[in-house]
Amino acid sequence: MEGKEEDVNVGANKFPERQPIGTAAQTEGKDYKEPPPAPFFEPGELKSWSFYRAGIAEFIATFLFLYVTVLTVMGVKRAPNMCASVGIQGIAWAFGGMIFALVYCTAGISGGHINPAVTFGLFLARKLSLTRTVFYIVMQCLGAICGAGVVKGFQPGPYQANGGGANLVAHGYTKGSGLGAEIIGTFVLVYTVFSATDAKRSARDSHVPILAPLPIGFAVFLVHLATIPITGTGINPARSLGAAIIYNKDHAWDDHWIFWVGPFIGAALAALYHQIVIRAIPFKSKT
Repeated sequence: MEGKEEDVNVGANKFPERQPIGTAAQTEGKDYKEPPPAPFFEPGELKSWSFYRAGIAEFIATFLFLYVTVLTVMGVKRAPNMCASVGIQGIAWAFGGMIFALVYCTAGISGGHINPAVTFGLFLARKLSLTRTVFYIVMQCLGAICGAGVVKGFQPGPYQANGGGANLVAHGYTKGSGLGAEIIGTFVLVYTVFSATDAKRSARDSHVPILAPLPIGFAVFLVHLATIPITGTGINPARSLGAAIIYNKDHAWDDHWIFWVGPFIGAALAALYHQIVIRAIPFKSKT
């Protein structure tokens, strides 16, 4: 028995850890080179049409996002009961499905952010300049305001009577609970964005087909299922701002800070986790 125990101990350390499935034939760094970080400020962007085209794409995408999703929320709110509407699951599908479609449509133009928290996370990871970050966030917020405004224009009475799709911390939950839900929910989303769009992963697993908008949209869907009962699910400051401005009731502003602070903290944590733990970027720069 002692001999067998020794064999087990030796065998446990005899062979190196297996590589993940699909990467066994790949070598570190094959077909991949770490892109340089984006400059903090790039004034040359302001002279480029592609810069403004990307901002317009973010505006239109966020406009369409708010239009479809807030209309869905209004349909559920107006129904006599959940069984007479698409319910929470339908709202979650509307948010996740629209993100899937819109990221697919705009990824090649602007990156398909449609969310200031995503833009902020990518900025912290040095994938965007400050110039582009500020421009994207402004255009996203304007698009969200216009999208919610169109919904109110179609049905002003029901819009005001049913909350306008504004995010609120639900009764029975504390502000701390709402903040925590927004932080974790945004972490899930932004972490998925980093993983699905990782250039190294694309080079390493180029033989494995993956459509980046799909996991991103699915992450939005799942987070909505989990947090709609708590905050209505923000995880997108532009979405929360657009609905709050158009609805414009005092109670819609009471907890509004949660839907900016929470997503930005969640995005920052996701960026740090991906860059430092998953990709180990700071350690690579020292070697």
